[in-house]
Amino acid sequence: MTDRSSTEEVATLAGGCFWCMVKPFEQWPGIVSVVSGYTGGHTVNPTYEEVCSETTGHCEAVQITFNPALFPYEKLLEVFWQQIDPTDAGGQFYDRGSSYRTAIFYHSEDQRVKAEASKAALAASGRFDKPIVTEIVPSAPFYAAETYHQEYHKKNPLHYQQYRRGSGRETFIQKHW
Repeated sequence: MTDRSSTEEVATLAGGCFWCMVKPFEQWPGIVSVVSGYTGGHTVNPTYEEVCSETTGHCEAVQITFNPALFPYEKLLEVFWQQIDPTDAGGQFYDRGSSYRTAIFYHSEDQRVKAEASKAALAASGRFDKPIVTEIVPSAPFYAAETYHQEYHKKNPLHYQQYRRGSGRETFIQKHW
């Protein structure tokens, strides 16, 4: 196991289906890695089936390792908000349930302050006519998802595109951003 460089930080973001949360981040300079996984629950090392059963308390999330000098945390938050419906507490688009909730899991006080400011700015923008319900909570243990979920958009590009369109995510993003 290698240590992260002192120039790198970690961000953990839940935006519904983790398949749809990888590609929007990995394309930017300064992004070292984006890993799909599970966080925010009480079960150690949960499986996809367990998380989907809504019994573990976990949600699907991505953990992003990034260089803040090249891609600041605030920019990560901007990209995050543009991928989700932050007004939906019951899941995201076609996917329903707490395992598809949105959340920002902060890893430091600095991240918490920036996340709160970003959420407040989005709420004040008037972009949405309902309250912003995305939670901002302390980071929790993160468990990488099974291998077949990693880089799903590259392994299964046609199914990934059909899913993004069919779930309603693409239409929502185009309408609001």
